[in-house]
Amino acid sequence: MAMSMRRALLPLYRIQCHSLKNAEASLDVRFPLPFVVPVRTKKRFFVPPSTKIKAKMTASQDQEANTRAAGFVIRQEYMERSINIACTAGVFDPYIPPEGDARLSSLSREGLKQRTQQIKQGAASQLAIRKIKEHDPEFTAKSFAVKAQEIFVEAHDSLTQFNKEKLHSLVTERCYPEMVRGNRYKTLRWRFVESLEPPKVVHARCPDMVTKGNLYGQVTVRMHSRQTLAIYDRFGRLMMGSEEEPRDVLEYLVLERHLINPYGMWRLHGKIVPAWAPAKEPVVKTIMIPGPELKPGEEFEELNYEVPKPKAVQWHK
Repeated sequence: MAMSMRRALLPLYRIQCHSLKNAEASLDVRFPLPFVVPVRTKKRFFVPPSTKIKAKMTASQDQEANTRAAGFVIRQEYMERSINIACTAGVFDPYIPPEGDARLSSLSREGLKQRTQQIKQGAASQLAIRKIKEHDPEFTAKSFAVKAQEIFVEAHDSLTQFNKEKLHSLVTERCYPEMVRGNRYKTLRWRFVESLEPPKVVHARCPDMVTKGNLYGQVTVRMHSRQTLAIYDRFGRLMMGSEEEPRDVLEYLVLERHLINPYGMWRLHGKIVPAWAPAKEPVVKTIMIPGPELKPGEEFEELNYEVPKPKAVQWHK
């Protein structure tokens, strides 16, 4: 009886073992690998930078090779620079102001030398003015100088009022970032008081860009005027200048126009700052003065506290 029961159960046992082996193979049971804990030591190995660069290059090359083998093509990156055809990227053949302009008399020896140099530079300017008149028949040196001064005043009024739309119509795309840079958290107060000398055209050039015949007119206007400028920081404290004290300002403005564009306009393109110009006035910055250290339960009494004065610091060049 026992032998017959064993014979009957043996096939069932073999079938159950076979099913368990198939289930283990399907689950792909893997035994965990031994866990290695790194031990820190005080020894440090020096790796030269050349080997690091080579390792990075080989890694990037391997990655590129793998992507190409997979069927993906990596687009090559180019360092592109945007070009704006509405204006040029700078001032062509900038005007060199004579040293001591608006101070020296034309009757002195140095004044006569500078006068002769200006006459020599004026020959190239006359040729440029002729080219400008071919595309702008109404252009004259006397009327344009007055128009340039009006453009200068309107552009600075738009800058103080933060009128971006009007400012874009009065200055070029090269001049706009130079005028608005750093003025986000500041308040500007500017005023044109009077003109000390009538503005005049001192320099003119007519360069072409990209292709021959794509002409741009650049005219330099000398303007000697009296202005007031005051710059306040975001806390309302004066950083530079004064609203009540006018100052004499000698400026050389460069205006530009795309001549072959029938709808082009003369716009402010930049300024020429001579090398002999005096240094700018330093900017007064707002700093935080530390208050008294209060103990728990104490109150700050403003009348009994004296503001500490800054210590004298010796600066060395």
